Amino acid sequence: MNTHSTRRAALLACVALALVACSRTDPEQQLLQTAQALQTAIEARDTGDVMDLVDENFRGSANLDPQSARRLLTATFLRYQNIKVVALAPGVRIDPAAPTLGFIESKVVVTGAQGLIPERAEPYTVRTEWRLVDGDWKLSDLRWE
Repeated sequence: MNTHSTRRAALLACVALALVACSRTDPEQQLLQTAQALQTAIEARDTGDVMDLVDENFRGSANLDPQSARRLLTATFLRYQNIKVVALAPGVRIDPAAPTLGFIESKVVVTGAQGLIPERAEPYTVRTEWRLVDGDWKLSDLRWE
């Protein structure tokens, strides 16, 4: 193998290693991506996709459990044909003592509109707790003020 071929092979190996390194995400990034998937599912008004991201032991404000969360989602999706969720500067952290626990806190504005003008635009402070279950983040607690 000549020097040019050796350099090219080394360069290709470095690029391949860099691509593998870039394709891996840290737990905070994975958690944020899961939260964004939750937002997308809510905006798509897809109860099934939302519930796929909810832990079986989920608890939330207003005494929500998985069954009542499903009912609330269904009623909300029937009432509002257009739902938009805007999370402002979410703070994401993984518990250093328990790396299978993650937390996101954000100011969130939710709008639901039947026509062109939003019917509601309510700002909330939303705190979520997530558990890593078999490699997937699941929403385990949801609190809002």
